[in-house]
Amino acid sequence: MSEEDSELERLKAKRLAEMQKNISTKKEVSSNSEPQKKTVSESPRDSLIKILGFRGLEVLENAESQFPNETKMIVEKLSELIKTGEINESIDGGKLLTLFRSVGLNVRMATKINIEQDGKFVSLSDKLSNQPSNDGDE
Repeated sequence: MSEEDSELERLKAKRLAEMQKNISTKKEVSSNSEPQKKTVSESPRDSLIKILGFRGLEVLENAESQFPNETKMIVEKLSELIKTGEINESIDGGKLLTLFRSVGLNVRMATKINIEQDGKFVSLSDKLSNQPSNDGDE
């Protein structure tokens, strides 16, 4: 019986090794297929948009309209840095604008200055255009 027992133990060990190999192979296949699905379905621009903070999308859209080719290259590089984990924080509009300007792209942003007048916010251009008429009344 000891011979049968040793044979049975050997077969059990062999079967256990096969099962472990199958499990590890399945894990490798599933882990390899998941990142491929993400890279195929997610464009570099989408991965960048996910981490953009306050006014980041506005800066990105202005840069894309003013410098489409250059912005595309920068977005691809930023996306690579995000995927490798080198960038793991939110990028707000100011940081993104600084980045574009540091590489020589002077992205123009529409600016509007508001002033409080009588409890309401009025644009500076409206205030200045109304001011000469106010001076004439006094």
